[in-house]
Amino acid sequence: SRNSRGDFSAHFPFPTENTVTMAPTFESGGLAGVLLGMGNPLLDISAVVPQEFLDKYGVKLNDAILAEDKHAPMYEDMTKQFEVEYIAGGATQNSIRVAQWMLQVPFATAYMGCVGKDGFADEMKKACLADGVNANYMVDESTPTGTCGVLVNGGERSLVAALNAANNYKIDHLSQPENWKLVEDARFYYSAGFFLTVSPDSMLKVAKHSAEQGKCYMFNLSAPFLMQVPPFKTAMMEVLPYVDILFGNESEAVTFAESEGWETRDVAEIAMKISKMPKASGHRARTVVFTQGMDDTIVAKEGKIYRYPVIALAKEDLVDTNGAGDAFVGGFLSQLVTGKDIAECVRGGNYGANAIIQQSGCKCPGVPKFQWC
Repeated sequence: SRNSRGDFSAHFPFPTENTVTMAPTFESGGLAGVLLGMGNPLLDISAVVPQEFLDKYGVKLNDAILAEDKHAPMYEDMTKQFEVEYIAGGATQNSIRVAQWMLQVPFATAYMGCVGKDGFADEMKKACLADGVNANYMVDESTPTGTCGVLVNGGERSLVAALNAANNYKIDHLSQPENWKLVEDARFYYSAGFFLTVSPDSMLKVAKHSAEQGKCYMFNLSAPFLMQVPPFKTAMMEVLPYVDILFGNESEAVTFAESEGWETRDVAEIAMKISKMPKASGHRARTVVFTQGMDDTIVAKEGKIYRYPVIALAKEDLVDTNGAGDAFVGGFLSQLVTGKDIAECVRGGNYGANAIIQQSGCKCPGVPKFQWC
């Protein structure tokens, strides 16, 4: 009924059979605002492109970079040459939207970042509201909303981000009482590493709050360049002591090891070494989670290594790997915030990633068929 479900039944179909496809044992209010994401909100402009297009703009397959001057004409070029799709994006926003989709509990999640005052921002806000995410954007009226060119070739993707307004998020917005309340209300926090390039002071403020209050702060290595550019690596190492759960993929793990001067290139060994790096809070050991494409996901936790196979997918069912890592995190977080163990969190992550790579772009298809335990 409307009384028990609010006005959300159009967006959140509740199961009528015994099959459990949403977070069990919680009324909507029980999880309200439990998870807060902070990052760079971008409107993804996605298209399938030939190799020649990648070569023209000097873009490598499976890379994620910030746009330079040479990429300025690329976005218009895409819209003229190819059939493009516009999707609410940005790594952190993707993860939060997937977590929200998996939970199927209205406004269990919230998100902060900076947008412009334009149609792109309106579209993103609308998409988040429809998904049930409380998008609390800072608005910079002088700068357009950020965009990300998603170049898909052979099922693989490359990202070229023009941050624009996303680059202008300020700690002042976070500190305003109505916004800080979202921080106080949440028990779990997540930022992709990309936010280090924008507002590391905001990340530190939230991370310190999390440590002081015994909450859970989570972070993603996100891209090799964040470890290869000295100011970004410095910012990363300032946040790392507060990180309770660290995510990344195999190439990011190896780049981190290189940036630390470690000789090992073994992903499990790197995960273990990072898990043992100094922590600011003693309330829990750091867990490190590294995905490896179709190979096992590696988890380092409390001195042990765990390996979890991914869900097999036929090559013909793979549409687009864009957002696979973001979706894994989203699925993982959906289980974590409801108190599940690491094995269940990884199972949720694998489900999220598997569902998203069968879509074009990071789009949540219908109601998840994930079986809650």
